[in-house]
Amino acid sequence: MNVGVDLNGAVWFTSSYSQGDGGQCVACSRTFADAGLVPVRDSKAPEGPALVYASAGWSAFLRAVGNGRLFG
Repeated sequence: MNVGVDLNGAVWFTSSYSQGDGGQCVACSRTFADAGLVPVRDSKAPEGPALVYASAGWSAFLRAVGNGRLFG
């Protein structure tokens, strides 16, 4: 989803599972939740590009991963 969102004011977080070691994880932002959007980026490349998903789609993806429907 490419919606041309200005991400300069985004506040990013990583999962508590990432353990802060710079491993394979993504950073997400809740800054645009009121607009129904979730920006996602590679935590190892914070200046790189981000993908912006609809909140409902991102939530469905997380549920599917959590339920083992995608990987496992």
